[in-house]
Amino acid sequence: MANKEMQVVKGLDLQRYTGRWYEIASFPSFFQPRNGVNTRATYTLNADGTVHVLNETWSNGKRDSIEGTAFKADPKTDEAKLKVRFYLPPFLPIIPVTGNYWVLFIDDDYQYALIGEPARKYLWILCRNTHLDDEIYNQLVQKAKDEGYDVSKLHKTPQSDPPPEGEGPQNPKGIWWIKSLFGK
Repeated sequence: MANKEMQVVKGLDLQRYTGRWYEIASFPSFFQPRNGVNTRATYTLNADGTVHVLNETWSNGKRDSIEGTAFKADPKTDEAKLKVRFYLPPFLPIIPVTGNYWVLFIDDDYQYALIGEPARKYLWILCRNTHLDDEIYNQLVQKAKDEGYDVSKLHKTPQSDPPPEGEGPQNPKGIWWIKSLFGK
């Protein structure tokens, strides 16, 4: 099943998609701290039609963040296949790193979403709130499974209610990125 073409959202309204999204669950990845909590993404539409991306997480009581830009992979199609570009390391952004960001599902009210990519190595369940109803969560997990994902890799992300506001104490720029290379 992993070889079948993934179904992505068509006609994604980027204006409605912008704003804050909380990570409810994801596949662990080398580019996020393993002990991250309150992970969230904030998307802002730029004048040129691209999207400013601010990803934040808290680990050991300190805020880690990275900024990037998302854009349509193919502007001629209405498929929600985006690319996201970050520059590494964050403390000296010189190396562009681009990844796929495919919206596999979004509800009609733009309150929860399933995000993946064609290699099925990364998966995110996002919600406008810090918590998602179990029934909806299970539906999104089933959708991911139907798209060929090994959902046993999903890890629920701890979220505070209310979520942290402001920036909070900042980890020294780049330290989390260096640690992530070593799986810490």
